[in-house]
Amino acid sequence: MAAVGANPLTEAEDGAPQREAMPDQDSQRRQIESGRERPLRAGESWFLVEQHWYKQWEVYVQGGNQDSSTIPGCINNAKLFEDSVNWHLKKGLVEGEDYVLLPAAAWNYLVSWYDLEHGQPPIERKVVDLRGICEVEVYPVELLLVQHSDMDTPHTAQFSQTDSIGLVLRTAREQFVVNPQEETRLWVKNAEGSFERLCNTRVTVLDAALKSGQLVIMETRSKDGTWPSKQPRAASSTSKEDENFQGQPGICGLTNLGNTCFMNSALQCLSNVPQLTEYFLKNRYLEELNFCNPLGMKGEIAEAYADLVKQAWSGHHRSIVPNVFKTKVGHFASQFLGYQQHDSQELLSFLLDGLHEDLNRVKKKEYVELCDAAGRPDHEVAQEAWQNHKRRNDSVIVDTFHGLFKSTLVCPDCGNVSVTFDPFCYLSVPLPVSHKRVMEVFFVSMDPRRKPEQHRLVVPKKGKISDLCVALAKHTGVSPERMMVADVFSHRFYKIFQLEESLSTILDRDDIFIYEVSGRSSITENTREDVVIPIYLRERTPARDYNNSYYGLMLFGHPLLVSVPRDRLSWDALYHILLYRLSRYVTRPSSDDEDDGDEKGEEEVDMEGKNSIPNSGNVAGGSSQDPGPEQAGPSSGVASGSRASADNSPGPSHWPQRARRKHLFTLQTVNSNGTSDRSNFNEDTQAQPYIAIDWDPEMKKRYYDEVEAEGYVKHDCVGYVLKKAPVRLQECIELFTTVETLEKENPWYCPSCKQHQLATKKLDLWTLPETLIIHLKRFSYTKFSREKLDTLVEFPIRDLDFSEFVIKPQDESAPELYKYDLIAVSNHYGGLRDGHYTTFACNKDSGQWHYFDDNSVSPVTENQIESKAAYVLFYQRQDVARRLQTKPQPGLSDPPATPACDPLPKSEFMDIN
Repeated sequence: MAAVGANPLTEAEDGAPQREAMPDQDSQRRQIESGRERPLRAGESWFLVEQHWYKQWEVYVQGGNQDSSTIPGCINNAKLFEDSVNWHLKKGLVEGEDYVLLPAAAWNYLVSWYDLEHGQPPIERKVVDLRGICEVEVYPVELLLVQHSDMDTPHTAQFSQTDSIGLVLRTAREQFVVNPQEETRLWVKNAEGSFERLCNTRVTVLDAALKSGQLVIMETRSKDGTWPSKQPRAASSTSKEDENFQGQPGICGLTNLGNTCFMNSALQCLSNVPQLTEYFLKNRYLEELNFCNPLGMKGEIAEAYADLVKQAWSGHHRSIVPNVFKTKVGHFASQFLGYQQHDSQELLSFLLDGLHEDLNRVKKKEYVELCDAAGRPDHEVAQEAWQNHKRRNDSVIVDTFHGLFKSTLVCPDCGNVSVTFDPFCYLSVPLPVSHKRVMEVFFVSMDPRRKPEQHRLVVPKKGKISDLCVALAKHTGVSPERMMVADVFSHRFYKIFQLEESLSTILDRDDIFIYEVSGRSSITENTREDVVIPIYLRERTPARDYNNSYYGLMLFGHPLLVSVPRDRLSWDALYHILLYRLSRYVTRPSSDDEDDGDEKGEEEVDMEGKNSIPNSGNVAGGSSQDPGPEQAGPSSGVASGSRASADNSPGPSHWPQRARRKHLFTLQTVNSNGTSDRSNFNEDTQAQPYIAIDWDPEMKKRYYDEVEAEGYVKHDCVGYVLKKAPVRLQECIELFTTVETLEKENPWYCPSCKQHQLATKKLDLWTLPETLIIHLKRFSYTKFSREKLDTLVEFPIRDLDFSEFVIKPQDESAPELYKYDLIAVSNHYGGLRDGHYTTFACNKDSGQWHYFDDNSVSPVTENQIESKAAYVLFYQRQDVARRLQTKPQPGLSDPPATPACDPLPKSEFMDIN
């Protein structure tokens, strides 16, 4: 008999307690009851013992007679089971009535003393902590595990509510003998019959709300990188040739879903970053998915991107349809909803940030106070800044793409210097901007025999309208003082410019006409001899009503600015002046068309007469006002808003003598739109009238030559092309690091002056990442203009050296830390309102460059890569490339938690460059 208090147990080779000498009854009672009285501890095991057997044991040990017939015999829990085959526990068992609970030590004592009924399994249960309360989980959760490929053969497995979903997945993989290289995921069938992904394998069965009897489906990723559940219903339509396709991994196009070339371009560039792609292909991302990050996308962006990478690099697809990824992006970034064209760099910025937050190893971000340098050494401040950054941001994106700036701000008043170090994910570098601009205009001479001339003028980008006139004067010999500039749109004057207005208000797509006017003309002074009148052309058209009694008026042709002498300003004089100005394309009536001279408006009327044309005013640059004089005849028409201006015609001595002929057209005063009459003209209003030449359709057809009217000639300068000299990428980086003054909209608060100041700012590169993204800022936006810079940027394919730009003290023994090789380029072809994105990328396995144009992929040579379309450049540091080439490739079965990149130094400081 073992001594009291001694451990009576020894273990056999299989770990089961062995039968030993039984202590006296009093010792048994003390040992068992002392164990039952201690509190429960989460994670430990307790055992169920049938209540009747335990009561009989209590009677035995309390009686004190070892030879008594009350000896309980072997532990028998048969009454607790539904059957003796599957040994399922009966439902509704109650502690104290059907069973008692014993800790593991007490259970082992009893088994060693009395043994367990042959064939019965011990009923072991775990102590779980359910929201702060520890209890023995008598009834674990029983789940029905099935494979996606075989839903009719379930396997029952028991799990504690505190077990992780990861344990459920591992159990399913073991049960169905899944190859370690294969990737799997779980779905659960809800009571409504729908299926839900069990994304987060770190949550517990309780948190996932799994209940006994629920069906859990394990899905295995196909060899082509797709999930069986995501394959289209019409899979049978796929040809056998496509099913058996085997190509180079990574050489896979992306279908354009409708203006999604920007997304395809960004994805192809990112897919060809070797260390990031390896990170996803080796499933390292699975252990780093962050489902609880409030700044993230619940892991959905990372999983959607992983699916794309695995499909593209499976080698089993010529192209794939990224509709799931597009939907996810639109869900988390509403600006990308729909099918409008967007910027590939903007999508890339969102994607890098989304992947970082979804894969952030920091599960709970601590508050970090940013500190200024305050005179400390740069290396100390930089190390502190990087460590603070890593305390909140630690992911494969940080490991691969993040570097460090040095930002220096200097107050212009007190000279206070502020130095901070800030992380960056890409460099947005400016392009050297030309201070010249090419504008196309049409020059309209006062000589009616000359056709309008198209000119291409080089003017200062920040110049004025007067600069445009000076440039045109060099081509035409006409003095700038005799020119007026107008924007013509839809057969009317949209605006007539003042000489001091900025050229930035004129867009490249605007139709600009420059009219020659009389040197005696003025648009601002009533004292000048000639007044400039804007002239519109209109044609009467029958209205579609029942009696055809009403005529509409439609604008056509190009408007004119005509100079008219003030002392001869009457309807009849103006008619003949206009007839002379239109003589190139308007034929005069023959003698057969002469009339008796009674035509309305034929007689010449004095300026002060009732029917004279009003002579006031400054119209150029003015608003579209609608005053006008009384006039003969109705006026109506159609059109939209505009400005007015003036022009001149030959002097009175050159006017043709009035002949008694039929008038080809009538004249009406109209508003600036050319639509309504001005019969309510106020004599005191300082506004210039607009005159419309109204043509009858028959007269227009007979006397107006439309082909000649629309004709123009091109000046020799139109053939000239302003050549833009190419710039080197290094020049763009130099501009990026040049001192600049902050704009008024973005002042800096000086802690010394206690005021917002337009400080000078300088950015320097302190450390550079493994993969450097350089964004060329080709799109320029100002208040009045938008343009795309199509300057050719010369960038090296190999050996881009940053040693001259990195200001951190350098390791001269490792020059490869500062040299980069190109691995991908996002291209943009076209202009601001339309365009197309493509990609050049170097395959990480073959080293061959390819051109990705949506679902089309073709090999290219290196000399085809550099072009004016280059928009975003991806460079890889040479030491990283060598490391990836020499390091043995890990197997797919390697632990997912393996870091994607070499570990950082113990200080967690990015000690590179």
